[in-house]
Amino acid sequence: MATIDQPMLPGTAGQHPSPRAVAGALDPARITQARHLAALTKKEVAERIGVTPAAVGQYEAGITRPGPALIPQLAEVLAVPVEFFLAGRPFGKLDSSMAHFRSLRSTKLYQRARALGVAGQVWELAHALERRVQLPLVDLPGFAGGEVHPGAELSRDPVQAAQELRSYWGLGEGPISHLVRRLETKGIVIAHPDGIDPLAQSVDAFSTSQLPRPLAVLTKNRCDDVYRFRFTAAHELGHLVLHSDAAPGDSTHEREADAFAAEFLTPRNSLAPLLPRRMDLAGLAELQRTWGVSVDSLIYRCRELGLISDATASRTYKRLNALRGSPGFTPPSVSEYPGEQPVMLRQAFELAAAERSLTIAELAHELAWRPARVEEILGVGDPRPLLRLA
Repeated sequence: MATIDQPMLPGTAGQHPSPRAVAGALDPARITQARHLAALTKKEVAERIGVTPAAVGQYEAGITRPGPALIPQLAEVLAVPVEFFLAGRPFGKLDSSMAHFRSLRSTKLYQRARALGVAGQVWELAHALERRVQLPLVDLPGFAGGEVHPGAELSRDPVQAAQELRSYWGLGEGPISHLVRRLETKGIVIAHPDGIDPLAQSVDAFSTSQLPRPLAVLTKNRCDDVYRFRFTAAHELGHLVLHSDAAPGDSTHEREADAFAAEFLTPRNSLAPLLPRRMDLAGLAELQRTWGVSVDSLIYRCRELGLISDATASRTYKRLNALRGSPGFTPPSVSEYPGEQPVMLRQAFELAAAERSLTIAELAHELAWRPARVEEILGVGDPRPLLRLA
């Protein structure tokens, strides 16, 4: 779980502590975090700084410390400032038992480790901003600052839990617009950092309730389809309210999160009367736009509610596949839906910048990150392509 110590970085923004000072106040876990974020093995780090893999393992375990001469080399290889390794500042420390990942077969250990490092950084940034700006209070049944209490307020049955959460949040029985924005208003940190493209190619969305704020990272491969993105956000919400203990890759948990998401986005009592008994793709496409879920999901919902047979569903999916990419059957990008893009952290920074003159450089110094990393996670970098002149 995260530690909540106050930052203790020597010097001021633009200055760096000496390697000797860093070596004397080093947090071994920060070396591990930086290595995970860089997606490097101990062997690869060892080769680049001229030591043995065993030595790197001892540095990370806190058995021995790297000498001052190695600190700048470590920082360069791991692409962090030298002060990144210092102890004494808030640390969003997670391991693989503390987050919900979908399929473990499709991801390698180092990929999940990098994903967890990203999640930790997202929380660290949120914590730094929260020291300056009052973020929305967490309003998630069962959540109590870094853990979820099983059975607190919501049913353990995914369908019933979705119905109860809708009622608790006053969402009514109709379509939910601006889903991601609504989750942010409930104090849930949602992120899809621009700077994690390699992560997005390998790790699906994931979430954790083991930090002082519940957090979900929706990777960039989910941003090409607003319907997929919304369902993924609801799926991760299901994990947050149903599963107090993460069990990465657990098929039962994944099915429960899917069932929660389906009922949360498309309550059966409201949707069932609207679903066609004879498969009408044009009608389903209209429902897709109204309810903000994919035609695929609606076909599955028809079968799940017993309105069509498995054979009819199979034939309908085949017809749908032949139409993919056609007008009306091409899913819109998340970028076309402002209410489905996370904004809480960026707007918190903008408010702190306006009210307290906070700068990217100051925030980067406090976090001991490079400024570009702060911009990547906030999503405040210049979106224009860079013209490079030879």
